[in-house]
Amino acid sequence: METKEPKIKTLGELKKSGYKPRGIKDELRENLVTKLKNKEETFAGIFGYETSVIPELERAILSRHNINLLGLRGQAKTRLARLMVNLLDEWMPIVAGSEINDDPFAPLSYFAKELVEKQKDNTPISWVHRDERFAEKLATPDVTIADLIGDVDPIKAANLKLSYADERVIHFGMIPRANRCIFVINELPDLQARIQVGLFNILQEGDLQIRGFKLRFPLDIQFVFTANPEDYTNRGSIVTPLKDRIGSQILTHYPETIEIARKITAQEVRSNEGTNKSISIPVLAKDLIEQIGFEARKSEYVDIKSGISARMSISAYENLVSAAELRMLKQNKKQTSVRLGDFIGIIPALTGKMEIAYEGEQEGARFVAEYLIQMAVKSIFESIFPKVLKLEKQGVKGPYHDIIAWFDNLDDEFELTENMSDEEYKKQLDKIVPLDELIDKYQGGVETDERYFLKEIVLWGLAENKKLSRVLINEGISFGNNYNDLLKDLNK
Repeated sequence: METKEPKIKTLGELKKSGYKPRGIKDELRENLVTKLKNKEETFAGIFGYETSVIPELERAILSRHNINLLGLRGQAKTRLARLMVNLLDEWMPIVAGSEINDDPFAPLSYFAKELVEKQKDNTPISWVHRDERFAEKLATPDVTIADLIGDVDPIKAANLKLSYADERVIHFGMIPRANRCIFVINELPDLQARIQVGLFNILQEGDLQIRGFKLRFPLDIQFVFTANPEDYTNRGSIVTPLKDRIGSQILTHYPETIEIARKITAQEVRSNEGTNKSISIPVLAKDLIEQIGFEARKSEYVDIKSGISARMSISAYENLVSAAELRMLKQNKKQTSVRLGDFIGIIPALTGKMEIAYEGEQEGARFVAEYLIQMAVKSIFESIFPKVLKLEKQGVKGPYHDIIAWFDNLDDEFELTENMSDEEYKKQLDKIVPLDELIDKYQGGVETDERYFLKEIVLWGLAENKKLSRVLINEGISFGNNYNDLLKDLNK
């Protein structure tokens, strides 16, 4: 529960209150210790890191280390850094008007030193909330020393009639302005090597070197860097001396199970209350969304070194719901359920989130996206239904025999189109009576919407195992018997 800003307004009042200043690393450490003793969650909303990344991050904070979070894109590196703000004191006193959050008990800037010296206990105090004690910079090749550390300001020198030898002509960069704060540099390898070198003294000795000025300026900053593994990128690397000055390097990773991935997606998706009530989303559909990401991370068509962000699953989930919503709106219905055929609608969310490998480029991004959906369906199918045998023993009917036989006796194609109403869609699937028998035997007790999604899973699964044919048509999907389709092709 947040408290109101303290009413203390002068240095004298601050002294009487018993306030004791402490460095930001000590502040983070001591507040973390308190949370751990009280069995409080330290990094809320982060799933899958409970036994890996979070304990390592906690150890780094307890050790008062600057931190480098190393991992592929979409692994919550920046989010972890932002959540560290919750380990800060809620309010921090500074010398009022200070550019660099000067500690009233140990001011650094010329402005604050002069003010404290003149006004002593009457020095005005202002308060900074912990949410404002976070600064972030994306490292790009055009970032300069002036951006990060500072530069001489000729306009200030002219207006104040100061010599360039006077430290008051300095315009502070982002890092000094983040004094007593958490400062994050994202994608550190993208920072030019000469700029990285400029960080050495700040991390180790606390010196600021700006245009000939060498100021003893012991900045109090908790640095957090994020980076992709060096050997995964040609853009640059972290220079060795800088790496040596970073206390802890923590490796992040992707979710290890479907359940964890589903939690992350559910937390991040954008939805509205009306959509949540009107569109039913089978649990298997949510699992399938995550399985696509797992398939992509091991596919030969995808450059696994670039990573597959959790944002792909989030965008795909949103597109999937929108595909069902679009059908519902066109048919002027008030409710619907996600179908397996709706997954064709998530392809735009997949193609923009993957770096295609050479093999994938030969086939095209859309082919790769469709392939990943098919492989994900096959994986889900094989996890909940018996294995499809290439050849059945003579005289022994396999679990899918009657379904395949039903398609053998089919005179025409079996189509599931996008413009089918829910009633027509269910009526069409109900024609395949052996499907119900299979589901009752292996997945009995499932709810109605889940049941029809399962029926489509079976058809797709049999198609992926070459027992049925599956063809994308203009308005949906057509299933048929492989042998009959082959004869049709020969007779063309």
